[in-house]
Amino acid sequence: MIDFAAARANMVECQVRPNDVTDIRIQQAMARIPREKFLPRAKQSLAYIGDHLSVGEGRFLLEPRCFAKLLQAAEIEPSDAVLDIGCATGYSSAVLAHLADAVVGLECDKELARTAGEVLTEMGVDNAAVITTELARGCPDQGKFDVIFLNGMIEIEPDSLLAQLKGGGRLVTVMGGPAGYYAYLFTKTIHDGRETIDKRVIFDASAPVLPGFERQEEFVF
Repeated sequence: MIDFAAARANMVECQVRPNDVTDIRIQQAMARIPREKFLPRAKQSLAYIGDHLSVGEGRFLLEPRCFAKLLQAAEIEPSDAVLDIGCATGYSSAVLAHLADAVVGLECDKELARTAGEVLTEMGVDNAAVITTELARGCPDQGKFDVIFLNGMIEIEPDSLLAQLKGGGRLVTVMGGPAGYYAYLFTKTIHDGRETIDKRVIFDASAPVLPGFERQEEFVF
């Protein structure tokens, strides 16, 4: 019988804290939330390994190190509204709900979104809701967000999502391209009505590509 509570504590001590994740709120949330509940029963024993975990339909949970470092880079405040893109079975939304005021999880697969909603309800998470829609569309109908969190890699610039950030808002994601694979932090500032986006590398990272964010093949004639 697996001691999942001990496995969670070990994940934080061995995968999260040693990788410069010093925010105690992130450590506490990841030590408290049962990651195994968001996996198919046959994979629950793998819940705390240091790897991306498939939950079916080409979707996954980010490996703990990458997930925690993205969370820390986003500098989530207790009053923030967060858009959680590619929430899959809802683990990321559950963690974000511990850090922020309100979370909107987006998932393009109806069955995964249904599972996410059920598990979040079972766990008593009342400040997160899951919506089924195309991930690249974002959620413009819900207003603008303080933080946008992407659970995977993108191969194109997230321009439509950046438009959904408030002034001072942050977007974190993994990006892949000819220059390599890195996690990025985008920050929006507004001064005298003019919007500026700052983009910077925060650490080396790789992850499966999220649906709708693939680079289109270019044809040369």
